[in-house]
Amino acid sequence: MERRGRRKLASRSRPGEPPLSAADAADAGDDLRPGDDLRARREEIARLQERALHDAEAARLKLADIERREGALADRERNIEGQAEELKRQKQVQRRELERLSGLTAAQAKQMLIADVEHDARRQAGRALLEIEEETRQQADRRARNLLSIAMGRLAGTHASETTTRLVELPSEEMKGRIIGREGRNIRAIESLTGVDVIIDETPNAVVLSSFDGARREVARLMLERLIADGRIQPGTIEEAYEKAREEVERTMVAAGERAGLEAGVHGIDPELLEVLGRLRFRTSYGQNVLDHLVESAQIASTIAAELGASTETARRAALLHDIGKAVSHEVEGSHAAVGASMARRKGESEAVAHAIEAHHNEVEPKTVEAVIVQVADAVSGARPGARGEALEHYVTRLRDLEEVAGRHPGVEKVHAVRAGRELRLVVDPGTVDDEEAAVIARRAAKAIERELDYPGRIKVTVVRETRATAFAE
Repeated sequence: MERRGRRKLASRSRPGEPPLSAADAADAGDDLRPGDDLRARREEIARLQERALHDAEAARLKLADIERREGALADRERNIEGQAEELKRQKQVQRRELERLSGLTAAQAKQMLIADVEHDARRQAGRALLEIEEETRQQADRRARNLLSIAMGRLAGTHASETTTRLVELPSEEMKGRIIGREGRNIRAIESLTGVDVIIDETPNAVVLSSFDGARREVARLMLERLIADGRIQPGTIEEAYEKAREEVERTMVAAGERAGLEAGVHGIDPELLEVLGRLRFRTSYGQNVLDHLVESAQIASTIAAELGASTETARRAALLHDIGKAVSHEVEGSHAAVGASMARRKGESEAVAHAIEAHHNEVEPKTVEAVIVQVADAVSGARPGARGEALEHYVTRLRDLEEVAGRHPGVEKVHAVRAGRELRLVVDPGTVDDEEAAVIARRAAKAIERELDYPGRIKVTVVRETRATAFAE
């Protein structure tokens, strides 16, 4: 029994295994000898001490390696700092040597480098601009040409002729004296009531009515024709004929406004707006009848909006009303675009229509497709051949302004306006302007013209860069 207990204890106390608990010792027997237990514990302690010594040695070796690496890193850092100082010194020496050889300071060299880089950037930008413009032109011209040709092909517009006078035929030369009256009282009454100048010259059997106001000229014409038909020309009958002529012209203007709405295909316009619209029947802009221009613009805008998928109703309505402010612009302060938009809002027109009216001259930035369409329709109607005339002094002034604006850019030597101001040709110095810079100058000149001048249609800007070499053989 005692031997079995010792064998069991020995089997539980093998090296590497945990010591026996009190319960295990009780199971093995209480008759174990104290010397065996002490020896086993000493062996276990010896193993633990040996492991601790091994771990301590490993930690010492690792610490020594870390200290060695830190020392190496410190030496390398000191070497790098020394090299950096040496490089800085060598750089200063090189800079002084470069400044001595080139005759330039560092600041001057930097400015030259910046200028060189800027020149290269401009050249690359000019090349890219040419490529982008060519690609855009190829893609957009076909579509724009087709769209505008459709819009203009559906329109049979009349040619305009600017006039501020009206000829009234007389049955005889004797009628001129009756129009003048005793001591000129009849002609003074006519001019006072109508605000029109009555010109009686050597033209046989005719008098000329002169005024910038078409409605006044029409009232004077009707009044004078009534007086001639009646035969009684005196201050009393002149005033009576004037009132009848004025009422007839007012009815004509209302009818003209209604007819314009029907021709443009616009319905539901406030009657007061139609009446104001009819006033434009007797007003011209550069020789083009304003009411005919509005109807024409409405038809063009409708076609363009249909092609682009925009609102044809909004575009047509806004194009018909876009110049309505011209009928009252002499009575109300502000531009005709702003006045027209204000009237449209007061008379119940939608905000889209009012915005297109106020933005058609870019006084307000256009925010809708329909507003841009109205701008295009206005330009197409005004710029088509024969639509408008231009007085000689206005024509000369416009050409002079075009040449002055385009000639401001560096490198431009001469500016020529050709094709009645539809094209500008800028002659540049080939020694200072290269091909890419020429493209940049053309673009800048076009933008300056857009920003500073008002003109119908489109102006082409061409930059001419030419180098010639001449020699003589003797």
